[in-house]
Amino acid sequence: MRSSRTGLGLLGLLLVAAVFEVLPRAGLVNRDYLPPASEMAGKLAELLGDSAFWTATGQTLRGWGAGLAVAMVAGVAAGAVIGSVPVLREFTASTIEFLRPIPSVALIPLVVLIYGSRPESALVLVVYAALWQVLVQVLYGVADVDPVARDTARSYGFSKLSIARNILLPTALPYILTGFRLAAAVALILEITAELVIGVPGLGQLIGVAQSSGAVPRTYALVIVVGLIGVFVNSLARMLERRLLHWHPSVRREVPA
Repeated sequence: MRSSRTGLGLLGLLLVAAVFEVLPRAGLVNRDYLPPASEMAGKLAELLGDSAFWTATGQTLRGWGAGLAVAMVAGVAAGAVIGSVPVLREFTASTIEFLRPIPSVALIPLVVLIYGSRPESALVLVVYAALWQVLVQVLYGVADVDPVARDTARSYGFSKLSIARNILLPTALPYILTGFRLAAAVALILEITAELVIGVPGLGQLIGVAQSSGAVPRTYALVIVVGLIGVFVNSLARMLERRLLHWHPSVRREVPA
């Protein structure tokens, strides 16, 4: 089943590449704005031999990983504490709902004023955007804990650590991993955005330089690289979900009988 889905996905990619190859060569679109897929592939091959490209890729991945790690730790810790105290959850509900919809890009003037084009600017944007994905999911996960099971554990004298490990964590873990998957994608988007708009070193900065210099095939090649990284990030999150939630019904349904 999984191999057939993979085959269909590859077939879809080949079809898109064929369309991108035919349209400019047939004169249906201006190849100055959309070069053939073969030219993009050629530039992509050139990038693989460019040390500056690998340096920029490492900078992007480091920025993404650092922001995602901070967001995960802060989101899980804050969500567990807030969700476990009903009064605290009610007290912070309005604040969370007010701050959560604010787009991270609205903070760009502020972070540029404070940090300029240093990596810290991207870190702030990534953490702010990814934090809410994790925090909200953890709040849902804590709220989903069976109160009867929790009260029973307390009545039997279970410690708070034991309750968290044996009752809270198994219930909240699917929500935490969903938050991780969402936050990983959002973090990558904001990292590239910060590099592209602010000029933080990384792949986004290379895309901006290539676009402004009129290197259209190189621009598309870099965009393809970012897309491939996004696919890898999503696949990594899915694999982690399957590994840690092999016992959960939502994952067991995906396994063919």
